[in-house]
Amino acid sequence: MKKFNVFKRYFGLVFLFIAPLIIYELVNGAVQHIRTGGNKDIHNPVVWVIILAIFTPVAIGLVIFGWYAYRGEYDWLPEKSQDLDEP
Repeated sequence: MKKFNVFKRYFGLVFLFIAPLIIYELVNGAVQHIRTGGNKDIHNPVVWVIILAIFTPVAIGLVIFGWYAYRGEYDWLPEKSQDLDEP
């Protein structure tokens, strides 16, 4: 069971590093593909704004998930409702 917890922590680090890379690549792709005289949809800035607006919160969520996984917040997960702490 402890090996799986170590795996979750390392996977959290992967999420922490991959999310900013994804945002960088999306912004870089937008900058390279937006052209005022382009005829295809990939050259339209509206499409890129929509893509960035959707995937930026997803990447932020990956960072948050990765941070919690790295800190060990997911080392113990309840299996039944009775296992939850009562207030």
